[in-house]
Amino acid sequence: MLLGTSLFLLLFAAAAPASAHAALRATDPADGTVLGTAPRQVTLTFSESVGLLTDSFRVYDPSNHRVRTGPAGHVPGRSDTARVSLPARLATGTYTVAWRVVSADSHPVSGALTFSVGSRTATTVSAAPDSTENPATAALYNIARYLAYLSVALLLGTAAFVAYCRPPKAAPLRTPVLAAAWTLMAATAALFVLRAPYEEGTAPLRALSLGALARTATTRTGELLLARLVLLLLAAAVVAVLRARRRRLPRRATLAVAATVSLPLALTWAAAEHASAGIQVPLAITSATLHLLSMGVWLGGLAALLRTLSRTPALPLSVPARFSRLALASVTVLAVTGVYQSWRGLGSWQALTDTTYGRTLLAKLAAVTALLLAAACSRTWTSRTAQVRAHASTTTPARVPEPATGPPLPAEPSVPAPPPPVPFHVLRRSVLAEAAVAVVVLALTTLLTSTVPGRTATGATQSGTADAGIPTASVTTIPFDLGTPGGHGKVQITLDPGRVGRTSVQAVVYGPDGGLSTVPELRVSLTLPAQRIGPLDTGVTDRGGYWGADSFDLPIPGTWTMKATVRVSDLDQVTVSAPVRVVR
Repeated sequence: MLLGTSLFLLLFAAAAPASAHAALRATDPADGTVLGTAPRQVTLTFSESVGLLTDSFRVYDPSNHRVRTGPAGHVPGRSDTARVSLPARLATGTYTVAWRVVSADSHPVSGALTFSVGSRTATTVSAAPDSTENPATAALYNIARYLAYLSVALLLGTAAFVAYCRPPKAAPLRTPVLAAAWTLMAATAALFVLRAPYEEGTAPLRALSLGALARTATTRTGELLLARLVLLLLAAAVVAVLRARRRRLPRRATLAVAATVSLPLALTWAAAEHASAGIQVPLAITSATLHLLSMGVWLGGLAALLRTLSRTPALPLSVPARFSRLALASVTVLAVTGVYQSWRGLGSWQALTDTTYGRTLLAKLAAVTALLLAAACSRTWTSRTAQVRAHASTTTPARVPEPATGPPLPAEPSVPAPPPPVPFHVLRRSVLAEAAVAVVVLALTTLLTSTVPGRTATGATQSGTADAGIPTASVTTIPFDLGTPGGHGKVQITLDPGRVGRTSVQAVVYGPDGGLSTVPELRVSLTLPAQRIGPLDTGVTDRGGYWGADSFDLPIPGTWTMKATVRVSDLDQVTVSAPVRVVR
C-alpha cells in the first residue's frame, strides 16, 4: 500500500509545473510600449538576485528573425538586475524579448515582453517563442528531488530511532538504511547531472555535455549537491572502516557522529531552497535546517518503527514509548519552525487562499493534522499498555487468613481494575496509517519547495508582475463584423498596467487579412456595472498606426466592460464589448 501511494504521489508531483520564485519587478523598455528611437539595451529588474544562462535573452524582430545581441550580464552592483545590449539600429516595428534566468533559490524563471520602435506592427512571434520547459527534464528532476527527500528522511529517522529508542535488534533496519543511502546518492547525482537542462529548459540529453556539467559545478546549487555527495561518501567510508575492523562505537559517540553528518547534510537543502532568498536569510536557513531534521526524525522514525514492529514479535514497550517522546519533541520543533516559515513565505493572510503556495500549504497542514490524529492513536496505545503493565507490577494478590473463631476479619479494600489492554495489532495499524500519511506530507513538501512563495507572488502583483514573472499588462482582443464584404476584423486594446490607478491605453485595429488597419475613428470606454460606474471614456487619439492615451484612471478593481466603437467609413461603424479584469 505504501509503495502504491508513493508511486501515485511521485507521478502527481512530477506532473506539476515547476514554478519560479523570482518575480519580475520592472522592465526597460516597459512591456507593450512604443518608442520613438530604438533602445540600446533591455533591462529586467527582479525581486531577488538571479543567475544568468548562456542564452538568457532572445530578441526577435517583427519577421521572427533572431536579433544578434551582446552577452547578457548584471548591472554593476545589482545582482537582481539583468540586461543585454541591442544593435545600434533597429528597424521600425514590434520586437519580442524572451528571457530565462535562475532565481536565487535555484529555480528557473522565464517570460517574454514586447516593445515597438516607431509604431506597432503585426508580428508572427508568439509570447514565448521557445518552449520554456521540457516535460521530460522537469519530470525527471522532480522525481529525483522527491526521492532525495524520502531517502534523507529514512536515513535521519532510522539513525535517531536506533540511537534513542534502542530496539533489541537493529539488523532488520540495515536493509532499508542501505537502500535509502544508495537512493540518496543516486538522486543527488541525478540532480547534479540534470541541473543544466533543467535550468535551460532543454532535453535530458543536454546533461551529457561536459560543458553543462562544468558550468553546473561552478553554481551555488551545483556546489551544494557536490558537498552532499562528499558527505555521503565520507559517512559510507567511516561505516565501511568500522565494519571491516568489527568495531562498534559507544552510543554517545554514535550520536555525535550522526549529528556531525546530519547537520551539514540538512544545510545542503536549506541553503538551496526558499530560505536562501528573501528576508531574514540566516534565521530562515537555521529554521529550515531544524525543520528538515525534525521532519526526518519523525517521519523516518515512523518507517523504522513500522519495520521493527513487523520483524520483532515481542517488542519491549520501552521502544514505542521512547519513540513517542521523540516524536513529540520533533512535532514541537516542526510547529515552531513551520509557523515561522509559513509567515515568511506567505506575508499575509490573504495569500493563504489567493496564491498557489498558500493553497498547497493548507493541503500540507491538513495532511499533518491527519498524521497527528494517527499519532494520537499510537500514543494512546502506548500509554494504556504502560498503565496495564504498571498495574500488574505494583499489585499482588493478598492472602487473608480465615479466623478460627470470633467475628470475620474486615474485607480488604478493593483495588481498581486496570484498563483493558489494547491489542498489539492496533499499534501496527496506527503506525502504518502514520507512514502512509507521511508519504503524502513528503509529496506536498516537495511541491511546496517548487512553488512561488505567497509573499513573492503578492509583491509581484502589487508591482505589476504575475507569479511567473510576466508583466500584468492587460491585453483584450475584441472581434468585430459590420456585415459587409471586408468589414470584419478585430481591435486589440492594452491597459498597462491593468490595475487600479493611472494606466496607459493602446489600441490597434487589425483588418480581415490580419494586418494593421487604419480607421477614421475609434472610441474606447469602460463601465463597471456592479458599481454603476461609467461609461468612462479613455480618450484615445490617433497616433499614426495605433490609438493611445498616456494617462487614464481606473478607480476601483473589478470586472469592467470594455466597449470599443470602430468606424471604418462615414456610414459604417460598430460597437463591440468584452469583459476585462482590473486588479488592485
